[in-house]
Amino acid sequence: MNLYDDLNWEDAVDYFNGTKRKVLRDENGAKTVLLKLPKGFYMSPHSHVVTEQDFVLEGEYTSNGKKFSKGSYQIFSPHDEHGPFESKEGALILVVWDPLEL
Repeated sequence: MNLYDDLNWEDAVDYFNGTKRKVLRDENGAKTVLLKLPKGFYMSPHSHVVTEQDFVLEGEYTSNGKKFSKGSYQIFSPHDEHGPFESKEGALILVVWDPLEL
């Protein structure tokens, strides 16, 4: 699957209006997704029951007052609250959720 082509994108209905996602993997509690964040994106603080890794491929977002631009990486342990997330101009984020303990 090509990460940058226009195929296999769908509305990410659980996210800010206009957010798109491309599911790359979804198996046994593990998921890898590309998220295309629109201009003005906002997501409240939240947590997960799995480990989350975020890779910024294009654009940038801010979280807890810190800017994460192209090439940035973050990892969150299960149950770690993270966010809020905001993107003024939009971004392309690779998100990996795995049932790993750090």
